[in-house]
Amino acid sequence: MTPTRRLALWAGILYLGTFVTSFPALALKTPLLAGEAEPQLAAWSAVLEITLAFTCVGTAVALFPIARRVSEPLALGFVASRTVEAGMILVGALALMALIDLGPDAVGAPVLEELHEAAFLLGPAFMSSINALLLGSVMLRGRLVPRIIPIIGLVGAPLLLLSSYGVVLGAWTQVSPIGAVAALPIAAWELSLGLWLVVKGVRQQGAAPAEQTGAKPPVAIVD
Repeated sequence: MTPTRRLALWAGILYLGTFVTSFPALALKTPLLAGEAEPQLAAWSAVLEITLAFTCVGTAVALFPIARRVSEPLALGFVASRTVEAGMILVGALALMALIDLGPDAVGAPVLEELHEAAFLLGPAFMSSINALLLGSVMLRGRLVPRIIPIIGLVGAPLLLLSSYGVVLGAWTQVSPIGAVAALPIAAWELSLGLWLVVKGVRQQGAAPAEQTGAKPPVAIVD
């Protein structure tokens, strides 16, 4: 296995790891956020959210050496945006941990709940849109994966971004039908990308567009 194939494999595994951690975490913390005393379930949710933050950073670290061969600015932007997303997730996990200790009936519980929701709006909502725009552009320009995969991300990114702004402006909530529908393309993009990276890796002709723009000579992505 070549180093690039190994990086792509790890990136795919970590992308799939975001699904393994995020959806169970949402289910486990819902009772506590709804006012029910389920501290043990919520504690496991916090563990999963912390792990989710690590997987977010891991995907960026694994893909950076590959993405920079197509566009270093976009690759750096992806690492930065993914790191910000992870930071917001950790802020949300911190609020959840404090809420677990205080209990849903504590005086400061509503503040912690709002902080948690705001952190996840800025992280997995806003920043996921930015991630998709940056990495999707790299994948499409470099032809690293089938075109349909980054196209899904590039179409879904503005939808999720507009939906997130709608939440900020009070037009609807994160858990509304509009919010759910707007998030589906990004979920499909990340899931399909993760599966492709695990099964196939990235294509050899990835850096060809750089040659057309007068940049550095193309570098083979895989052997």
